[in-house]
Amino acid sequence: MEPTTDVTILLALGAGMLSFFSPCTLPIFPAYLSYITGISVKELHGERQRKMQIRLLSHAVFFLLGVSLVFLALGIGVSILGQWIQGLLTGESGVFIQRIAGIFVMVMGLVVGGWLTIPTLMKEKRFQVKRKPIGFIGTFFVGMGFAAGWTPCIGPIFASILVVAGTNPAQGTLYTLFYVLGFALPFLLLTFFLGYAKWLVRYSNKIMKFGGVIMIIFGLLLFTGQLTRISNFMLRLVQDTWLSNLG
Repeated sequence: MEPTTDVTILLALGAGMLSFFSPCTLPIFPAYLSYITGISVKELHGERQRKMQIRLLSHAVFFLLGVSLVFLALGIGVSILGQWIQGLLTGESGVFIQRIAGIFVMVMGLVVGGWLTIPTLMKEKRFQVKRKPIGFIGTFFVGMGFAAGWTPCIGPIFASILVVAGTNPAQGTLYTLFYVLGFALPFLLLTFFLGYAKWLVRYSNKIMKFGGVIMIIFGLLLFTGQLTRISNFMLRLVQDTWLSNLG
């Protein structure tokens, strides 16, 4: 695997986590969990029996499968489109597209950090499901509806992943997969430790600002073409440390 790919995969994983910890998702997480399981928020915060834990985990998995289907479908679609576009471009045109992608990621970083407002992105477009179908299939479709929404917090982050996927179509699906994993891991973890959600909500704005700064730095590296050089340096540093420990 190319070192640049390794770094971008980690950033995609972090972007997924950032999407979950955003003020658009984390504060309503208990309500979503209550909705898809039929268990009241009060019961979720109380002491749970093993049967309830299994029910929560099962519904969480089906919800995340619905989310993953939509995200991965978009990632695969963008990767295919990116391959087609790259086939039409020369080497210099490819560098131009990479710089445009870098600018886009930097702008989205400003949006995520709250330093820039773009009205189109700030509109709520999530599907509103008034009545959830019964069982795990219903939970699956609720997950699809959640992922199909374009919220003020998740939209700019996932859009950045799609743009990066388009500039590197060979690894685009992989980036999207790690984005999904980044979103799913804290979702599953907090399903069991819901009490920590309240503590995290207090710091969600700071988490978003930190994530916005990381996106801006990544976009700048993408724009200047320095990402590969830094990735190679980090790879050599890890290899040298590993070899010295073996010696």
